[in-house]
Amino acid sequence: MAISVYVPFAVSALLGLFAPRLARPLPPRPAAWALACGALVTACASTVALALLAFSGIGQIPLVAEEGSWSVPALRAEDPVRTTVAVLCALALAAAAVSLARSSWRRGRSLLDTHRECRRLPGDGELAVLDDDRPQAFALPGAPGRIVVSRGMLRSLAPAERSALLAHERAHLRGRHHLFLTAWHLASSVNPMLRPLATAGAFALERWADEEAAAAVGDRAVTARAVARAALAT
Repeated sequence: MAISVYVPFAVSALLGLFAPRLARPLPPRPAAWALACGALVTACASTVALALLAFSGIGQIPLVAEEGSWSVPALRAEDPVRTTVAVLCALALAAAAVSLARSSWRRGRSLLDTHRECRRLPGDGELAVLDDDRPQAFALPGAPGRIVVSRGMLRSLAPAERSALLAHERAHLRGRHHLFLTAWHLASSVNPMLRPLATAGAFALERWADEEAAAAVGDRAVTARAVARAALAT
């Protein structure tokens, strides 16, 4: 087996170590896109590499070789992968498949729940105000999505800060940030080395929403105060 089949694992390790640091100085929107695309491509590449390495061992089983009509000695000569390595890769591939299935089920169920919750919220506009003294504010993706804010949160902010907070949550909906989170979640379930990209990506999404909120209200200081006060309140 050519050395290139091991490249995705090395790239995964390098991305996990350095991608969060490299993405930090970038503008948040390109950083989020770069982290999402890098995670998805690397997760797919590492899965294919595991499959190729596992096949090199399974393909040397005589019964399998007979079904596939290839020569075991020829396969050993062309792809000299140790049986131990092939077995470990097969186990890792099976674990990745199970993890991906579980993560996909949980994430899909979570998104369906948020869509149902959007329909159950009071009112029919973008904003839903909860009669709750506890400070809460979040965006619920749906068709369409809703911004949920409690009365306790509204009371803790000045009028300009409320506008900044709503613009921040609106940016999450407009940018479909839940899809980015889903991509990182699924990529990390297949390749655990990519988990740092998910953490860095979530931070980039918050920066992205902050920048759009600052542009919407025209005051970065107000946006910073609104986000800080909302975080402290919750």
